[in-house]
Amino acid sequence: MNQYFATVARGLETLAAQELEQLGAHSVEPGFCGVAFEGDRTLLYRVNLWARLPFRILVNIHEFKCLDAKDLYRGIQSIDWVNYLTPDMTLAVNVTGKNDRLNHSHFTSLQVKNAIVDQQKENLGERSNVELHEPDVRVNVHIERDFCTVKLDSSGNSLHRRGYRPAVGVAPLKESLAAALIQLSGWQPDQMFYDPLCGSGTLPLEASLKALNIAPGLFRESFGFENWLDFDLSLLEKLLQEAKDSQLDNLPAPIWGSDRDENIIEQAINNAQNCGVDNHVWFSQMELADVVAPADSGVLFCNPPYGERLGRDSDLGAFYKLLGDVLKQRFKGWTAFVLSGNKELSQSIGLKSSKRIAVYNGALPCQLMKYELY
Repeated sequence: MNQYFATVARGLETLAAQELEQLGAHSVEPGFCGVAFEGDRTLLYRVNLWARLPFRILVNIHEFKCLDAKDLYRGIQSIDWVNYLTPDMTLAVNVTGKNDRLNHSHFTSLQVKNAIVDQQKENLGERSNVELHEPDVRVNVHIERDFCTVKLDSSGNSLHRRGYRPAVGVAPLKESLAAALIQLSGWQPDQMFYDPLCGSGTLPLEASLKALNIAPGLFRESFGFENWLDFDLSLLEKLLQEAKDSQLDNLPAPIWGSDRDENIIEQAINNAQNCGVDNHVWFSQMELADVVAPADSGVLFCNPPYGERLGRDSDLGAFYKLLGDVLKQRFKGWTAFVLSGNKELSQSIGLKSSKRIAVYNGALPCQLMKYELY
């Protein structure tokens, strides 16, 4: 059993822990901005392929007592790096956390890099080059009080970048957050899903991936662990094939998205093509004022603009009031979820929410508000 750590957005730790358990993780423990768990190599690959909420899956390789730069250098050198890295492989070091004496992440990462390459030069006569953007191996070092934990990043680029979305609107919602909101809402794929402010389509697309049981990792070019010395290609190929075989052919209920901006709807359609759901999801250009309920019941989801600096903008206030009117008058029998980062504006909706869930959109505290529209 290996020790793993999934990094997630603040506030989603418990939700991510549930997801990891469903994927077969053992000893799952939510922490701050992440979840610790245990499993074998198959689980590591499967979580990278299937998990919708985490950013990165890290593998613990060492932990040691560390008060200062000397301890750090010594501790990093006590790892036998030949197991993880050859001199022709590139390297990047990422540092989180600090203590009294190691409080500058750039200095800390330099110490770590030096300890690794000094060991290589001494034992092999050559060393790895540092490559910040697409390294073969990403080393993650976390300093907390008088301990240092060393992990390898198995994901490569952040998992929220599914790979289906080169086209992004002005205020994009991260795919992992969209998946989390859908999870929080309790929406089931047999209910119609509609986003009348869909932008480049992230919410409807994440809903359709879930409803069609499509693994979000299928659109990525690669994972970090594919560069590792112990990479098992046949295992990954087996898991990819299983993922492809488990996809459903049809949506149980319709998934729609609309937006006033024709160019953005084009982007949404492109993104749908990129993840192979363009025959399933329906996108159209439509003003909010023209939106009507496409069915007797369903779940409406939206992330209206909440311009941090436009808090007192009368246009936005009027826009939120219009949203409230459309929900009230035309969506009887539906449940609506609105993500808002602006309390003042969300009051302009003029409906009483039956539930509010606190979430973070990046660093911005938001509320996911639930409205039962009788």
